[in-house]
Amino acid sequence: MLYIVPTPLGNLEDMTARAKNQLSACDFIIAENPPQTHKLLQLLGLPKKEVKQFADHNEQKVLGQLLERIKTESACLVSDAGTPGISDPGFRLVRAARKENIEVVSLPGASASITALAGSGLPTDKFLFVGFFPKTEPKLIRTIEEAKQISATLIAYESPQRLLKTLRYIATTFPEANIAVARELTKMHEEYQIGSANELIEIFTAKPTIKGEVTILLSFK
Repeated sequence: MLYIVPTPLGNLEDMTARAKNQLSACDFIIAENPPQTHKLLQLLGLPKKEVKQFADHNEQKVLGQLLERIKTESACLVSDAGTPGISDPGFRLVRAARKENIEVVSLPGASASITALAGSGLPTDKFLFVGFFPKTEPKLIRTIEEAKQISATLIAYESPQRLLKTLRYIATTFPEANIAVARELTKMHEEYQIGSANELIEIFTAKPTIKGEVTILLSFK
């Protein structure tokens, strides 16, 4: 059996009792970054577990082995932070498990995209999550146009190093867009900045550094 177990975005108090119990009870854990998972177990005071890696670089090598094990053992799939399978390779393990008629149980929990959307004040009735923003301006513009055409709030992840470049792309073509930048969600330095692309460029240019996980939300409503 395969359990999908969300982990905290940053604040350890967001780990649910059900998730803790499942991590304690499973036979082994599957993670993209095993050292990070071992650290999390220690911080939460949970029992040590065998942690097997499932990542882009070793997916083909280990997929068959993992599937054979979870036919007879219970495994928890985790990511570094948030819900596994969202912008990480875990979804391919889940898809393969279902094809093998392996039971999959998905636990509810932390997700940066939904947390940011709820806290942004932008419309929540329809949204389009695109994972990480494209790195080139033409592809990024097409992605935003798609959300604009269907009147959906766009949600995307971005690296702090690329935030200003992305905002400048948006300012050039969509100066009227309403934007929220959510950074370091649930952590000590959690921050929401709301405004136009040009206003946000001014805000983030004034900062000496930009660190942490970044979620960008954009709406034309």
